[in-house]
Amino acid sequence: MTTLYRNARVLTPAARDATAFAVDAGVVVWVGDDRGAVAAGETVDLGGALVTPAFVDAHVHATATGLSLGGLDLSASTSLADALDRVNSAARRRRGAVLIGSGWDDTTWPEGRPPTAAELDRASWGSGVYLSRIDVHSAVVSSALLAISGAATLPGYAGDGLVRLESHHAARAAALRSLSRADVAAAQRLALHRAAELGIGCVHEMSGPEISGIEDLQSLLAIAAQERSIDVVAYWGALGDVATAQRLGLRGAGGDLFCDGAVGSHTAAMRTAYADDPATAGALRYPADDLADHVLASVNAGLQCGFHVIGDAAIDAALTGFEKAAATLGQAKLVAGRHRLEHGELADDEAIGRMSRLGLVASVQPAFDRLWGGPDGMYVARLGNERAAAMNPFARFAAAGVPMCLSSDSPVTPLDPWGGVRAAVRHRTPGFGLSPKAAFAAATRGGWRAAGDDASGVLEPGAAATFAVWDAEPVEPSAADERISAWATDPWWSLTGLPDLDSTPDCLRTVVRGHTVFDALENSQEVPL
Repeated sequence: MTTLYRNARVLTPAARDATAFAVDAGVVVWVGDDRGAVAAGETVDLGGALVTPAFVDAHVHATATGLSLGGLDLSASTSLADALDRVNSAARRRRGAVLIGSGWDDTTWPEGRPPTAAELDRASWGSGVYLSRIDVHSAVVSSALLAISGAATLPGYAGDGLVRLESHHAARAAALRSLSRADVAAAQRLALHRAAELGIGCVHEMSGPEISGIEDLQSLLAIAAQERSIDVVAYWGALGDVATAQRLGLRGAGGDLFCDGAVGSHTAAMRTAYADDPATAGALRYPADDLADHVLASVNAGLQCGFHVIGDAAIDAALTGFEKAAATLGQAKLVAGRHRLEHGELADDEAIGRMSRLGLVASVQPAFDRLWGGPDGMYVARLGNERAAAMNPFARFAAAGVPMCLSSDSPVTPLDPWGGVRAAVRHRTPGFGLSPKAAFAAATRGGWRAAGDDASGVLEPGAAATFAVWDAEPVEPSAADERISAWATDPWWSLTGLPDLDSTPDCLRTVVRGHTVFDALENSQEVPL
């Protein structure tokens, strides 16, 4: 049955002043003006609302996101003492069960350090506690969790309950084993529902043996397939393990395949040492030859490939691996795979040029710059002014023709698509931001293209009917020039009827392939859509 959506402001390249569109069998079949609308079996009056393509969050961890949404989220902690109080309250509710939390950032606390195992022991009355740092590349754990995980005997254990690298992976695995299958499924449903509430129609799940495991991924894929859900594009990040991605029918053998760690945890692999810790330059996990072998295996299996790289040394290794693979495969075949680099925060101009020649996609996280960029941010503290000012070079990616998709890396930063667009435009390094048009495209169509789908992410005939309906006032034309001058380089935003960039519109409805997955007025009798 054809459904006609009318009385709306429709963002589409198919018509300049579109107010209506029709959907049949999950596909947009017509776009235009209300007065020329096609016949339909059902008509939905959108009451003048804005309609855009749904957002794509191109790098998430669904289970961890759900656990953060429904559990102990320390991102709002104002001090170490405050965080320990929150642990104490949560431990009372958990009644001795393993406590999993996330989001703490010691660089924002007056104490300037993470909790110790002894402090967690006292706050939790000896319970098992796992608290991942905001970048999820290190954690602090209690003595009980150290004992059951064996993390204190593995590389990366820093003492006082602080775990990195292999010790962190072991501690996280032990904490996640405490969850039942029902716990995992509930967290995943919560994450997918929250994404739908925010107008996100698709997420790219970055899974792997060091993150959540096969059963976790299978649970998420089953929920997405069997229940009213947004789309999930899944990746499996394990070096040399192409078979799992093939067996599960995934998009790629890569994603969060960790070539290094994160800047905040001093584990991102750098060419030179950290400014605030000259004894380390991070940790490069794999040599370029091993990465080249993984690329070859992925391409020969018909899979997309990609690597987690943040530091410049990790980016160098990944690019050399791709180039070695291209020498065997041929440049054209390598480029056709549209492979990915996740983060790429310290890509310099030479690296960006190599990415362009290899046809790589940059999966970037604008909220990282919003949180840690700027003259007084964590990047400067860890790396010094010069390297910090070169991080997250979005405009340089765009200028070199490197396609981008935007993401949150949730729960590292919250699901927040409008906030991601805003942060991409308002980069804290002058000249590194995107135009509003480029940022919005990277947050919508860019995510689909990064997954190999060139048809989705735009409202035009023949495209999937995946869209969001917003309660959003457009920028007034009379004020357009003044408002645009503060944050834009072109007038596209206001001329297309999109809201002022300072606002975050309320999502009224999210539709995925013609099926409504979120409706804010579902239980309201006031203005039913």
